[in-house]
Amino acid sequence: MKVVLAQIRLKTGNFGFNFKNIVKNVEDSCDLIVFPCADIEELGGKDLLLDEACRNAQIKFFNDLAEKNFAPALLIGDVLIRNGKVESAQDGYFDICGKKVFVSDTFIADIDCDLYILAKNRYFALNTYRDFIESVEAKNDFIYINAVGMADSNIYAGASFAKNSKNELVFEAVVCDECITEIDFSKPVDLTDESMEEQVLKVTTFALREYCENTGLKKVVLGLSGGIDSALTAVLAVKAIGKENVLGILMPSMFSSEGSVTDSLELAKNLGMNTVKEPITPLFEAFMKGRERLHDLAEENLQARLRALILMFYSNRENRLLLSTGNKSESAMGFGTLYGDLAGGLNLICDLTKTNVYKVSNYLNKEKEIIPQAIIDKAPSAELHPGQKDQDRLPEYTVLDDIIEMYVEQNIPVEDIYKKYDKKIVDEVVRKIYRMQFKRHQGCLGVRLTERSFCNGVNLPVVQNFY
Repeated sequence: MKVVLAQIRLKTGNFGFNFKNIVKNVEDSCDLIVFPCADIEELGGKDLLLDEACRNAQIKFFNDLAEKNFAPALLIGDVLIRNGKVESAQDGYFDICGKKVFVSDTFIADIDCDLYILAKNRYFALNTYRDFIESVEAKNDFIYINAVGMADSNIYAGASFAKNSKNELVFEAVVCDECITEIDFSKPVDLTDESMEEQVLKVTTFALREYCENTGLKKVVLGLSGGIDSALTAVLAVKAIGKENVLGILMPSMFSSEGSVTDSLELAKNLGMNTVKEPITPLFEAFMKGRERLHDLAEENLQARLRALILMFYSNRENRLLLSTGNKSESAMGFGTLYGDLAGGLNLICDLTKTNVYKVSNYLNKEKEIIPQAIIDKAPSAELHPGQKDQDRLPEYTVLDDIIEMYVEQNIPVEDIYKKYDKKIVDEVVRKIYRMQFKRHQGCLGVRLTERSFCNGVNLPVVQNFY
């Protein structure tokens, strides 16, 4: 039996696109084509499942495919289409060309079949792929099929694979790209390990392209502060949708360093993107006229919210998606102003700790300087008062990020984290993680990159008194 694996793009609720993409990728020279799950639930449809019109459209989608009466059998998730009919599995089994094919959304050991197909759209998470492949102890020819697509914060990044009955890897699909190939179960291959940095680049740029394509937006805007987070976001945006579609707004204040402007302009020049300069000092002074200057949190937040006003003006006026630029470390500690720098429609780096932001930025610069070295070298600062530095209020990022990864991503008990770091520091970090949940609850959509992301995978109570 000749089997083709078809890792293709699919869109939530877009039955017309999904229909055309399946039809386009049908190969007549095989017996069976294995496509990813295309039902609304598996594509992240959430409560679209409750919409009767959507459910009816899904039924029509499968029936329309059956009417094409393709020569090969099409297995779309656990739905088999052949001989002009839509078939469902009997206890998970199909008889295809005299072969016993078993389909499941979880791996079950000791299944008696000729071909095992694991059909489950699996969201991308760093450092989980190798473990997932190794967790499958194949005793039959085996295919895992995953879609390429976006389900809000979850990214289906493909990375489908196949093993033979000796548990040898025989095929590994690419990340975030379509792939149509006939599977040869007799030829083992080596597992390819991509770096964290390369995976982040592929997934975040795909996510932005997919978001724009699905929403109809073609252009983005973001604030360029001269800091590393906005610089990395700008690079990702340009890589994703092109320099002509990315606009950077420089919004210096009376507290901004000269480098916040010059470094941003150098970055924009390296990327070939357009910028606009909109100083916020006149707006700030106009509002504060006649008010007592206390140099307090209210005045700091006012600056952030004035910047958000400007960014949202450009977003509305030019129909641009506003990209938020906060990272996971800042989100954990509440370093962001509601309706200020947290404003936006999508955040590409919200699941990267500050440490990983630097790693990805340095990776981008490995062949030539894209992000000015001055941006990478400078001490992180919100520049909301004279001489402000992030480390005035936070532990060193190497310490902070390790604690965040241990507690949030690895779910390690605080008592075990105490063995590595001072109890006072650990307690303060964990307390802030909980206390700042109210901000994250109001944040914009972000791209999930880890198993336990604040945008999906971590569900902390806003109102609690344990921490």
